[in-house]
Amino acid sequence: MRVFCPECGAKSCIQKSNRISSKYTDLYCSCSEPECGHSFVMNLTYSHTLSPSAKTTSQLAFNMVQALPPEQRKELQHQLSML
Repeated sequence: MRVFCPECGAKSCIQKSNRISSKYTDLYCSCSEPECGHSFVMNLTYSHTLSPSAKTTSQLAFNMVQALPPEQRKELQHQLSML
């Protein structure tokens, strides 16, 4: 990931990060241009999903099966064994 100084446009270095939540992080940055020397904080945030995680889909299916009554769960197991 590249971060650029908002003052002079030079490449900047991320010195430290502070994860506020799973979808928001503060990035503490400093400009690599010696004549500028600007230090600043940028925010990194989650925006949206382009393709859902296979892990999430699998967990959702597992949770749905766990919610089924025992008889329906056995029937589903039987149907899946025929695939």
